[in-house]
Amino acid sequence: MNAGGRRFAGKTAVVTGGGTGLGRAMALAFGREGAGVCVVGRRQEKLDETVALVAEEGGKAFGLSADVRDPARVEAVMRGIVERTGRIDVLVNNAAGNFVCPSEELSPNGFKSVVDIVLLGTFYCSRFAFQALKASKGSIINIIAAYAWSGEPGAVHSASAKAGVLAMTRTLAAEWGQFGIRANAISPGPIHTEGTDKNLWSVANVEEMVRKTVPLGRLGEPADIARAALWLASEDAGWISGATLAVDGAQWLHGGTLNFREAYDAMRGMTVR
Repeated sequence: MNAGGRRFAGKTAVVTGGGTGLGRAMALAFGREGAGVCVVGRRQEKLDETVALVAEEGGKAFGLSADVRDPARVEAVMRGIVERTGRIDVLVNNAAGNFVCPSEELSPNGFKSVVDIVLLGTFYCSRFAFQALKASKGSIINIIAAYAWSGEPGAVHSASAKAGVLAMTRTLAAEWGQFGIRANAISPGPIHTEGTDKNLWSVANVEEMVRKTVPLGRLGEPADIARAALWLASEDAGWISGATLAVDGAQWLHGGTLNFREAYDAMRGMTVR
């Protein structure tokens, strides 16, 4: 560990979806640990807020706007990061989109939109960061969900995309290990964020229904995920690749899924992360 606990001093961490929620929490965490942080997302004003928060804590960060569905823009952003910082050591593929919808009501465009953000966006970012990650023997962390392997009623688009990202994580670990690149995934459980607190946990008794599915008896906080990301990207996890770390209070073991129809009636039309 570096002096003072700054494990990422002199390194560059890139966090997609870094303007809000989990992405912001991870960006702040890497900044506290000495990394120069680049946050990537569609809304520059939100990225600027994250950059300001990192700076308030004594860290260094900048934001570059991009829609991860646009490969040309993603390529330009990754090139710009390397031109500015000289390196990419950590890539956190966190950008995502999701909403609750029964499969029989989901439009082709709705399905495609989520898959494009989650699956294609993760590939584009990884692909165009490859040379820099190879040079630094860096680390990729993909944010997935337990339903990548279990499925989830009302989330066929997101479950399908996250399952693809899980397969991609394992494939890149196997294929890019020869270059010293590690690829792992984090599977968060239900988390308190600004968005979910406003749009999801405030609806009817959804939070209580979800809490009952978590053996540890609480919802997570963004800091829970941020700490896991720091560890996975650090030298302490230097021989870990191709793994998925469930950070969910053992929810995935409990087998606890909501009564979908009851939950859907409460959450109908809400966007979730």
